[in-house]
Amino acid sequence: MDRISPSATSDAAALDKLLAERHSCRAFLPQPVAIDVQKSFLATAQRTSSWCNSQAWQVTIASGAAVDRFREAMLNAAQSGADKGSDFPFPKEYTGPYLARRRECGFQLYKAVGVERGDKEGGNRQALENFRLFGAPHVAILTSDPGLGVYGAVDVGGYVQVLLLAMQAHGVAAIPQAALASHSALAKSLLGIDLARQVVCGISFGYEDTSHPANSYRTSRASLDDVVTWVTD
Repeated sequence: MDRISPSATSDAAALDKLLAERHSCRAFLPQPVAIDVQKSFLATAQRTSSWCNSQAWQVTIASGAAVDRFREAMLNAAQSGADKGSDFPFPKEYTGPYLARRRECGFQLYKAVGVERGDKEGGNRQALENFRLFGAPHVAILTSDPGLGVYGAVDVGGYVQVLLLAMQAHGVAAIPQAALASHSALAKSLLGIDLARQVVCGISFGYEDTSHPANSYRTSRASLDDVVTWVTD
């Protein structure tokens, strides 16, 4: 049997700890994240592997007055019922275990913030928190080059996961948001992003408000038996 080195065991434990501690933060403190800290976790995320090393991702970060303008405009668009427009199609439907997991996550959130089942007004109010960026002092919009197609989008997805872990390692909380991609043209125009680029998602980030009930629960994960198949013959 191959022996696992002590250093590998330590590295694995550190990664497990980061993954166990990281969660989607839905309430932030107003305290901004210092630019040196941002540059540090962004530099770590830049090590993300990508298709042919194309590194499809571009990241635009809004802070200060810029994030306030972004928050207000996105919230107004969401409240007004303005036509949505995503650069990537959203899922056609959730079925089977995917629907069950989605519901579990939603019910956990609603229970935590006191929204009863069937309370559409309460549910809509909580949904609008996406466009308020959950009070975060920063938002990052992540885009891909349209010429790279699905491979570029997949690479940005990989970058998102590494970035989230790098943020966690720096004590910074975050939440990846598909909701912000639902008004992609507006997001790009607000932040001066090339309109030809494709918005994959946004990430609101800052320091967690640990006292807020929206941050009081954790989602479950499927077992290996549910997601892994070993083929040996």
